[in-house]
Amino acid sequence: MKKVFIDGSAGTTGLKIYERLSLRKDIQLITLTEETRKDINARRNALNEADIAFLCLPDDAAKESVSLVSNPDTAIIDTSTAHRVNPEWVYGLPELKGQREKVRASKRVANPGCHATGFIALIAPLVQNGIIERDEKLSCFSLTGYSGGGKKMISQYEADGRDKLLDAPRQYGITQKHKHLPEMAKVSGLDILPVFCPIVAPYFAGMEVTVTLHGYDIKTVKECYSDYYHDGVIYFTENDEFSENGFISAGAFEGRDDLEITVHGNDERILLVSRFDNLGKGASGAAIQNMNILLGIDEKTGLKVRS
Repeated sequence: MKKVFIDGSAGTTGLKIYERLSLRKDIQLITLTEETRKDINARRNALNEADIAFLCLPDDAAKESVSLVSNPDTAIIDTSTAHRVNPEWVYGLPELKGQREKVRASKRVANPGCHATGFIALIAPLVQNGIIERDEKLSCFSLTGYSGGGKKMISQYEADGRDKLLDAPRQYGITQKHKHLPEMAKVSGLDILPVFCPIVAPYFAGMEVTVTLHGYDIKTVKECYSDYYHDGVIYFTENDEFSENGFISAGAFEGRDDLEITVHGNDERILLVSRFDNLGKGASGAAIQNMNILLGIDEKTGLKVRS
């Protein structure tokens, strides 16, 4: 039985991973007491005892944890931003061409960011197939539930008598220095960072990422997605299968671990849309999918995806 340790199990992503894995019978969870979970020696021992270790920590703390690992057999899945553009780490989006094999063979996997997952799922296939050029200047906006902000933001939104400004969607990342931007460009194969507009709204979970295109053949774009996504938990849905009375809800995938891509518009103006749960395929679900690949089992084990 494989041993798994979650370093940072008190945070939102760590708790979700713990809740999911505690129901599994095929792994043994290594846990620390409340008194020892921040003790560096206890963490070092747990990290080196584990077959797979999840890092659910701020960037600097994640880097510290990596430095504690001396066991060459310990595989690390880092959910922080610390290693996502590090060439020595494998980017954990297995649905991308050739990426599943890289994850399977790696001991260092960087779990993707939530917004980045939706953007890369839309853009990487188009760049790889020469439909979009590397120097294309793109714009992206992304709606997320407030759970994406972690415990502090969750408590703010769920507090009695909360600030009235929280009752409406709020744009952030307005300096265009959002921490997901480097991986969005690099992994997608772009030479230019997109203009990025993330928005947090007063609902718990769910994400909707939209990229706009001008002057592309919509049929070619749809065919690209249809041909590209066959394995994993990302899939393309044709417009004629899609019906929400002209609306696209950002909360439709709450509680799920898959990601849906749809394409809307015409040859003049196109909307590329990806929808998923920011806590699922955008965080803990993706981490468990990567763990399953490292374990050599069905990557959908323990995930809630379409049948």
